[in-house]
Amino acid sequence: MTNLTKTDPLDDFARKPVTLLGQERLVYVAGSGPGVVVMTEMPGISPHVARFARWVRDAGFTVYMPHLFGRDGALPSLGYSLGTMARACISKEFHAFAANKSSPITQWLRALAAQAHQECGGKGVGAIGMCFTGNFALSMMLEPAVLAPVLAQPSLPLGKAGGMHIAPDELAAVKARMEAEDLTVRAYRFEGDSFCKAQRFAAYAEALGDRFEARVLPDSAANPDAIMKNPHSVVTLHLIDEADQPTVLARDEIIDFFRMRLS
Repeated sequence: MTNLTKTDPLDDFARKPVTLLGQERLVYVAGSGPGVVVMTEMPGISPHVARFARWVRDAGFTVYMPHLFGRDGALPSLGYSLGTMARACISKEFHAFAANKSSPITQWLRALAAQAHQECGGKGVGAIGMCFTGNFALSMMLEPAVLAPVLAQPSLPLGKAGGMHIAPDELAAVKARMEAEDLTVRAYRFEGDSFCKAQRFAAYAEALGDRFEARVLPDSAANPDAIMKNPHSVVTLHLIDEADQPTVLARDEIIDFFRMRLS
């Protein structure tokens, strides 16, 4: 069981330096079965993110959890989160404020998904992005191996409630692929989330039609004891780990989505 009150050593994950497109990143890998790329929310691979990755692993998948920012295993705090966010916002790998534009890091993540499929086999790969990385799972569908994309509280572009963090030509290609292969994307948010508002889901629904499957949870379903009071992190910080809780049901639905598409 993950201890959410102290730094997570992540010692049940293999630490693998992975070089793709000329860039090396550390990737935490665990499990067996079809691959699922788990992309961390701000401020990094917290114990809450690692807990979700373990749930996916224990459901019969191989988790690939790349280091993208922050201190791996560290507990989230306000100061740490703001500092990590500021550094990410000025990084050339992320275009945090850009609507109708994809972050360059998504190219590396697509290559990681392709490698995961090659290593794990099966029908394809799942991908879930959260918060800062939430939109990335959609861009990753430009990689043919990605069959099960999940957008958890996609928060980019910052400051543009109805903005979509994907280039128009990529969005068109993703939609065409979903139509051709009968695929869908799942998306989750809390109703009152101030970072991922209703306008963003409405924009994706208009662009993708019934290929965009939205789930909106009531704010009352968020863990009231979380350090962040704005209801936001559906399957991590604000998840209430009790039977029949809406956040637990959302987690199980995501895992079932991976199972349906990949197993």
